[in-house]
Amino acid sequence: MLDQLFQQRLEKLFDSANITIDGNRPWDIRVHDRRTFQKTVLQGNLGFGESYMEGWWDCDDLEELFCRILSAGLDQRLVTLTALLEHLQGALINLQKPARAFTVGKRHYDAGNDLFRAMLDPLMMYSCACWREANTLQEAQENKLRLVFDKLAIEPGMTLLDIGCGWGGAARFAAEHYGAKVVGITVSKEQAGYAREFCKDFDVDIRLMDYRQLDGEFDRIVSIGMIEHVGHKNFQTYFDTARRCLKPDGRMLVQSIGSNAPVTSTDPWIEKYIFPNSMLPSVSQIASSFEGRFVLEDWHSLSYDYALTLKAWEHNVTRNWQQLEHQYENTFYRMWRYYLLSCAGAFRARTIQLWQILLTPSGIKGECCIPHQPMRQRFRDRGNGHDKPHRMPAAGRERQREFPRSGAAAES
Repeated sequence: MLDQLFQQRLEKLFDSANITIDGNRPWDIRVHDRRTFQKTVLQGNLGFGESYMEGWWDCDDLEELFCRILSAGLDQRLVTLTALLEHLQGALINLQKPARAFTVGKRHYDAGNDLFRAMLDPLMMYSCACWREANTLQEAQENKLRLVFDKLAIEPGMTLLDIGCGWGGAARFAAEHYGAKVVGITVSKEQAGYAREFCKDFDVDIRLMDYRQLDGEFDRIVSIGMIEHVGHKNFQTYFDTARRCLKPDGRMLVQSIGSNAPVTSTDPWIEKYIFPNSMLPSVSQIASSFEGRFVLEDWHSLSYDYALTLKAWEHNVTRNWQQLEHQYENTFYRMWRYYLLSCAGAFRARTIQLWQILLTPSGIKGECCIPHQPMRQRFRDRGNGHDKPHRMPAAGRERQREFPRSGAAAES
């Protein structure tokens, strides 16, 4: 009897998103174990995700399923005790204090370089790519890096601080293609070891450290996909640290996933299995933290590009899984696909965003062009009186892309 009530509750929720249990459309779910109903209704996405990991249900198009769930606001209509406790904990406790700074490195980024090599592009960029005129993940990630460094107006000999340098792809790219002298920091031992080897032939210094330990002064600062691990109680410290380390005429670019409203914690399933101690900042949380410290020069949204990036990563993982399955259980594979495709659906539904935010200590003086795509020509920063070279690979040839631009059922 109780089991039937849980099923009816879930069916009613799904019906408002045009999702059918045991239906025949790609985004419908096929339930193999009836425990799915109770676990999902009582635990929300934590229970839904764990049920999927255990093989209790399947779906041919997870991305489209989550796009529909989130577009219909089902996550807001299924409030659970777990989510409330996560919110309360995040509000009261500094989950990202220095003593916990290396947790995400150990739990996520140290999952194994083989996994990330199979999933990512040759530069090992684990952040949103820029897909304009790109047909492959490699092209799209190089586009993103050129866009970032064009916005920063990097010139040969400049010093660059990379906060959250990952496996060193951005640091190496800046040194190799822009002549920068780079210091990169990460909280992952696996990333630091890989990055040092990857960047050994370039002017790149990789350090295993928390951002709060930083000192020195730099011409430019870049921080790609790192502020999501800072936490709302530490945003001001993060920007204070960056301001202290940036020269008066410098520039800082922050690339971040963002939420549409202020939060103090992340989704319980993401917290438990993917990114512990993380949270997605909102516009107001970021802006209020850099006000009085920086001048905002540009705020650029690339949200749909992240849906495409996540799909490319999932495509690579699935294609290469036979090389990895001896290292990971099938539960891990299902967890990883759930993570990538549920997030792709969230970006398509626009319930989460991707931003590039350009900041300066006191404002760029005079007229200046801030590009929103990698530039093909030079532009003139009239306030400084210098021509800034902007580099971009030749426009991608018309050829078949590595994967479709949208889910099989995206327009249904």
